[in-house]
Amino acid sequence: MSNTRWGILGPGAIAHNFADGLAEASSGRLVAIASGNEKRRNSFGDAYEIAPENRHSTYEALADDPDVDAIYISTPQALHAGHALMALRAGKHVLCEKPAGITAAQVIAMTEVAAQEGVFFMEAVMYRCHPQIARLVEIIRSGEIGTVEHVRASFGFRASFNPASRLFDRALGGGAILDVGIYPVSLARLVAGAAVGKDWEDPDEVKAVGHIGRSGVDEEAYALLRFPGGVIAECATAIRRAMDNTATIIGTEGQIHLPNPWTPGRNAGPSDAIIEVTVGGETRREEIRRPEHLFAFEAELASRAIAAGAHEPDPPAAGWGDSIGNAETLDRWRREIGYAYGVEDRAPLAVLPRLIPQGLPTVPKTRVDGVDQPVSSLIMGCDNKATLEDGAVVWDAWMEAGGNAFDTAFIYGGGRHETALGHWIASRGVGDEVVVVAKGAHSPFCTPGTIEPQVLRSLGRLGLDRVPIYIMHRDNPSVPVGEFVDALNRLREAGRIGIFGGSNWTVERFVEANEYAERHGLQGFSILNNNLSLAVMERPIWSGCVSSNTGETLAWLRDTGTVHLSWSSQARGFFLPPELRDRLPDHIGPDRCFGSAANEERRRRAELLAVERGVTPHNIATAWVLAQSFPSFALIGPRSPDELATTLPALKVGLTADEAAWLNLEREER
Repeated sequence: MSNTRWGILGPGAIAHNFADGLAEASSGRLVAIASGNEKRRNSFGDAYEIAPENRHSTYEALADDPDVDAIYISTPQALHAGHALMALRAGKHVLCEKPAGITAAQVIAMTEVAAQEGVFFMEAVMYRCHPQIARLVEIIRSGEIGTVEHVRASFGFRASFNPASRLFDRALGGGAILDVGIYPVSLARLVAGAAVGKDWEDPDEVKAVGHIGRSGVDEEAYALLRFPGGVIAECATAIRRAMDNTATIIGTEGQIHLPNPWTPGRNAGPSDAIIEVTVGGETRREEIRRPEHLFAFEAELASRAIAAGAHEPDPPAAGWGDSIGNAETLDRWRREIGYAYGVEDRAPLAVLPRLIPQGLPTVPKTRVDGVDQPVSSLIMGCDNKATLEDGAVVWDAWMEAGGNAFDTAFIYGGGRHETALGHWIASRGVGDEVVVVAKGAHSPFCTPGTIEPQVLRSLGRLGLDRVPIYIMHRDNPSVPVGEFVDALNRLREAGRIGIFGGSNWTVERFVEANEYAERHGLQGFSILNNNLSLAVMERPIWSGCVSSNTGETLAWLRDTGTVHLSWSSQARGFFLPPELRDRLPDHIGPDRCFGSAANEERRRRAELLAVERGVTPHNIATAWVLAQSFPSFALIGPRSPDELATTLPALKVGLTADEAAWLNLEREER
C-alpha cells in the first residue's frame, strides 16, 4: 500500500483541519465521509471532492467501505471509543482524535482490539507530530539545560457557557481536562521521560484542584505531577478562562520556552514555531519554519506508518503505552477535583461494541441448586476495580462473553469494589440477570454477630435487596460452628441471602456445620470456596488460606458432589510464559506460593498438552479446574477485555478424566 485511503467519521470543525492537512500529505488521500446529517455530509463531500458513492449516511457503511483503508474519528469525545472499536473490528486502521477514550480503561480496550486485529491505531495528539516537539526532545537529551527539574504548561480558553455544547455536556465527556488538559499532561510526561532517556514517563503522584461548573464539568483545573526521576510539573487547563498557552522546561543549567507549543498555524500554513533556549543568562532563539498546514504532519505520519505496516506510531507521536499513560493521568486529575463518572453518566460509559474477538467460545452456565439463575462456569473476580470507570469496560466484556457471575467481598478495597460493581449493575439495569457471590466475616471480624451488619452494608453498596450466594470469607474455629449456621439461616429466612458456604474452611468444619444444620432442621453449607488450581499451593498466599488440591479433599468433593468455587484458579499466573510471569509484582509472583518441583512438572505437562490442543498452558490450567467430576467453578480476575479473551479458549479444551489426573501427577501416563 503506497497511498493510504482515508475516510472521515464525523465532519466537524476539526475534521476540516485534518482534511486540509491530508490534502498536503504525499502518502494519503481522502476518499470517503460518513455523517447522519445529509446536508453536512454533502457539504463536506463537495468541499473535498468525495465521490457520491463514498458519502455514507451511517458510520457502519464507512467501516465496510472497501475503498477505505483508514478512518479518522472526530465525533464528540464520549463517542470515540465506540466508533474506534467498530472501525478496528472492521479491519480499518484508525486515527482517533484526542482524547482517544474518556477513561484509561477505554483506551486500553482500543489498543487491545487494534493488536487483535493487526491494524494501526493512533491517538491524534496533533501537536506531538510537529517538528518542534522532536527538536525539544533533542535539546533535553543533549543536556544543554542540565538536569530537568520543572515543567510548567497550560492550555486554556474562554468559551461562552452553553450547556448543550460538547464542552459543557457531561454526557459528551465535556470539561477542560479531557478537551485540552491532555496537552500539558502529555507534554509533561514526554519531557519527564526524555529527561531520563525514555519516550515518556508516568507520574507517581498527582495532586489537583479545580472548579466544577453548573453543568457538572470541570471549567478550570490545575495539577501538580511528580515523576519518579524528580521532575515536577505544573499543568493548567480551562474552558472558561484564557491562559497563556505556553510551556517552559526548567533545568539546573537553563530553560526551554515554547511560546506556541500546541497550535502553530492551526487553520492554515505556515506552521512556524519558535523554541527559546536560555543558558547562562543568554537566550538562543530557534525558528522552525514549515510551510505546511499543522495537521499535515499528523496526516503524513499516520499515512506513512500505515503504508509501512506499523501498528502504532514512533515517538514523539503518541504510541499505545503513551496514550494509556496520558489517559490514566487524566483519570487521576479528574478524580482529584471530584469529576468522576457515575451511574447517571450513561453516554460516557455506554456499552462498547465487540470487545471480545469473534470465534471464541461463550462462557457456559450451569444450574446450582437453590440459585434461580444459571451460573457461569467462570466467575468474574471483582477485587481489582475500585470505580465504575475502571470496571465498566471489563464487566461489559464479561457479559458479552456470556458470563453472568461476579465474586466480591465486604473487605475488598474498603468497600469501593462492591460499590463500583453496584454502580455498574444499576447503570446497566442487569440486577435480574447477574449472580453476585458476596463474601464477608473475614478475620478478625469472623464472628456470628458481624455477619448480618456486614451483609446489610454489602447489599447497600451493591444496590441489591438480596444476594443469591453468600460465603463466609474465613472460619473461626474458636466459635462453635452451630452459631455460624444459625446466623446464616436467620439471614436466609429474612430474604437477604440464598445459599451459603465457606471460604478457606477445612472439610472437617464444613461437615460439622452441615451435621449441625441437619440435626436442627436448618439449611447447611452448599459451597466450598477454597483455592483449587492445577498448581498446588505450597505456601499460603495469605494467612489462613486453605487449598482443596489434596487427595483427601478432592475425593470428598467427588463423593459428595459438593459445589466448589475456586479462588486463584489460574495459580496467580504460574502457567503464563516466563516473560509474562517476570512482569508480575513481587507480592503477586506465583513462585512465592506455587514454586516447587512438583508444580514445575505440572507446568511442563500443561505445556505439552497445550501444544497438542492449540491453546496456552494457562488455558490448560483453567480447563483442569473446570474438568473436575464435581460441580467446579473457577474464579478469574482479568483486568482488561483482552485478558478475559485470552482465558476463553480454556472453555473449548474439554479435558478427559485421564488427562486431568495426569496433569495433577495422579498417574504417569494418559
